[in-house]
Amino acid sequence: MFISFEGIDFCGKSTQIDLLKDYLIEQGKKVEIVREPGGTSLSEKIRTILLDNKNEKMLKETELFLFSASRAQLVREKIRPYLEKGFYVISDRFHDSSTAYQGHGRGIPVDVIAGVHDLAIGDTIPDITYFIDIPVGIANERKKKQSKGKLDRIELADMEFYSRVRNGYLETAKNESRFKVIDGTQSIQNIHNHIISEFELIDKR
Repeated sequence: MFISFEGIDFCGKSTQIDLLKDYLIEQGKKVEIVREPGGTSLSEKIRTILLDNKNEKMLKETELFLFSASRAQLVREKIRPYLEKGFYVISDRFHDSSTAYQGHGRGIPVDVIAGVHDLAIGDTIPDITYFIDIPVGIANERKKKQSKGKLDRIELADMEFYSRVRNGYLETAKNESRFKVIDGTQSIQNIHNHIISEFELIDKR
């Protein structure tokens, strides 16, 4: 199964990914974790470019193509091969991030981004996508507490940008049955329990 986690920055994705990984391993599953951007040698180099604060003049189109290039490499080098070997692949972000961030956030037409997705990932679509949803205000408070002043180029965006991104995710959730919206303001354990209940419904099919 191919599983992705989405959400605005500081929503708690990484914590839940680790908990799901532990759960799957306990169930005797083979698990591979990947992240976006990154996950391969080439993709990690692209990640460095994308997140470097020195690249503040990066165009939104450049940003989209770099994310998509990293994703195309990850799909063919890691995700597809692991799925073919029977692994459960969990991705910390995937193509829905570009729809939300570069589409709704930056303003690139969503239908244009969909065309780029077709080329970059083809039919490699997650079986289930967990969207950890938190209000932008809460994300901003977590940013102040957790970042300690060290923010990457995208994390430096203002609250209006993140509001557009969040709304973009919620819009996608209305149109994609694989999207599972999880209230990220709950306790870590309650969020995990919700994720497992949704997972088991899909995994038993």
